[in-house]
Amino acid sequence: MQKENKLGVMPIDKLIWNMSLPIIISMLVQALYNIVDSVFVSWVSEASLTAVSLAFPAQNLMISLASGTAVGVNALMGRALGAKDQKRADTVAMNGLFLAFVGFVLCAVLGLTLSDFYFRSQTDVEEIIQMGNRYLMIVMGASVGIFGQMMLERLLQGTGHSILSMYTQGTGAVINIILDPIFIFVFKMGVAGAAVATVIGQVFACIFALVLNLKKNPEIHLVFRGFRPNWSIIGSIYAIGLPSVVMMAIGSVMTFLMNKILITYHSARETAATAFGIYFKLNSFVFMPVFGLNNGVIPIIAFNYGAQQRRRMIETIKRSTVYASCVMVLGMVIFQLFPGTLLKIFKATDTMMSVGIPALRIISLSFCMAGACIALGGCFQALGKSMYSLIVSFIRQLVLLIPVAFVLAQIGHSMGNDNLVWWCYPIAEVFSLGVTLLCYRRLYRTLISKLPENGPEIPA
Repeated sequence: MQKENKLGVMPIDKLIWNMSLPIIISMLVQALYNIVDSVFVSWVSEASLTAVSLAFPAQNLMISLASGTAVGVNALMGRALGAKDQKRADTVAMNGLFLAFVGFVLCAVLGLTLSDFYFRSQTDVEEIIQMGNRYLMIVMGASVGIFGQMMLERLLQGTGHSILSMYTQGTGAVINIILDPIFIFVFKMGVAGAAVATVIGQVFACIFALVLNLKKNPEIHLVFRGFRPNWSIIGSIYAIGLPSVVMMAIGSVMTFLMNKILITYHSARETAATAFGIYFKLNSFVFMPVFGLNNGVIPIIAFNYGAQQRRRMIETIKRSTVYASCVMVLGMVIFQLFPGTLLKIFKATDTMMSVGIPALRIISLSFCMAGACIALGGCFQALGKSMYSLIVSFIRQLVLLIPVAFVLAQIGHSMGNDNLVWWCYPIAEVFSLGVTLLCYRRLYRTLISKLPENGPEIPA
């Protein structure tokens, strides 16, 4: 008798933490790496930290492609497993690995050819341009590790083996942290050393994740001999995943444009952009647990959608939204009470403190609304409605946040109040929450409410 998958039978509250906690822990380790990596770079010089901060949008664009593709694979595979279609689940997994390799090749070519143009479009400080070039060409040119790691970890997560993905991600991050000071200070490679440490950690994590999938993941079968791309499956993967790719890529565009606005209108110029980059490093400790929760919840919703278990789906959505909101409110409280302490981690100068403290306090007001948006966005992705997430993200970041930031920056510049620009975040998040709730209401009426509460009826 075939053993029932825990995604369909384990009590929801226990299942959410069983699936999510390992991912949350691994993502917290990843967030720790992000901060430690930038701390080491900040010890070299503020210009080094600025170079890494300006590289972030391009680096995040690469991660967007890897992660968004994995979202499509995870959701499609979860639905196949829920419907007990083993052959389709295996085919989805293999095509996901193929797409990960294609993504690596694309990003390597772009990183090696367009890096200089990218940095010169943001700043005219030659020192920052040269350091940023070296960093970005390494992390994108050798990105095979991050593409393989993210896809293979999602295969583990999508089949209920979240604890194994914690091991792989944690291993990569720890290797990264250990190698950072060696390459940066001992080998005196500076920013380039941070990039080398990053890609080595990613490659080790990728290899580890591949071994675990082959040896410890019986729910899917990876057979490389005779593999041929299935264009129908690839189309289905991107029907779900492409909106997620675009949604995350919009974040990269937003960050790029925000850096341009700050360098142009803020009196502190590059220092303001660096403070903005520090904010992104710090907020990862708040957002990563929520994203980890989300990654654990997506296969639960997808599986129970495939199994037509409406009651389990609804309970999962409700609980994950509450948990995500609680984490974000806690993060807001920390940013409100200890902004100076957080900035001092990065050897912040007096100028950096004067820019960063009000920035952290104002931007973090948006956290209390962001939790529900992220949780419901995961629901959209799990049910194959990633377009809703794309709409919300587009409205929030490009229709609202950037135009509002542009206007507030100009007003603040003329009034001598540089802090005004940061209010674009709370303003955009209020509207984002409203749009998210409208999308969920429509999804519930058109899809979720039509499912049987406790699964399909079994004929007598």
